[in-house]
Amino acid sequence: MTFPEKKVHGYTDESIVIDTAITSGIAASDAEAGVARFHQVLAEVMEAGRDELAHVQPPYPGVADSIAELHRQGFVQTVLTGNLRVAAEIKIQSLDLGGELDLEIGGYGSDERDRFRLPGVVARRYQSKYGADLIPRRTVVVGDAPNDIACARSAGFRAVVVAHRASREELSSFGPDAVLDSLEPGLVVATITSLVQQE
Repeated sequence: MTFPEKKVHGYTDESIVIDTAITSGIAASDAEAGVARFHQVLAEVMEAGRDELAHVQPPYPGVADSIAELHRQGFVQTVLTGNLRVAAEIKIQSLDLGGELDLEIGGYGSDERDRFRLPGVVARRYQSKYGADLIPRRTVVVGDAPNDIACARSAGFRAVVVAHRASREELSSFGPDAVLDSLEPGLVVATITSLVQQE
């Protein structure tokens, strides 16, 4: 297979698979026909590798404590990810991070292939569950890639990124509200609290 040249971090699983297949010479119609099978195979692979995930993809240092502290402060937290829902849930469970996340209102790559439509998915699910509209300026996406910033901005959300996969300089060039060097809980909570209190 030939991997597409463009950076794929921050895109949805389906879009990555389709782009990779087409770049490898597979007809677009055949690539589309294989999407359902991809869902099935990925679920099987993720389930089989559940025990290895924590070792292969450990959470960022501080993420568990940051989630716990934000939960204590009363923040509703979920995920907005390009991963298929089954993959995202297995990843989260393998890292023991799901207890304080409301995964029911999350937006997943299995909901929409276009990542920029996922904020709308979260907003609809939030409204359905909590009976209130999601207020964009009081909604913060925490990510680590330029596309996380762009996705947040497309919905009018705040954007906080941690300089892990990309440099502080690269991330800053995309105009996030804040770039963090770590997910130290005190820093994360102070940053997010400040942002949601701004008018």
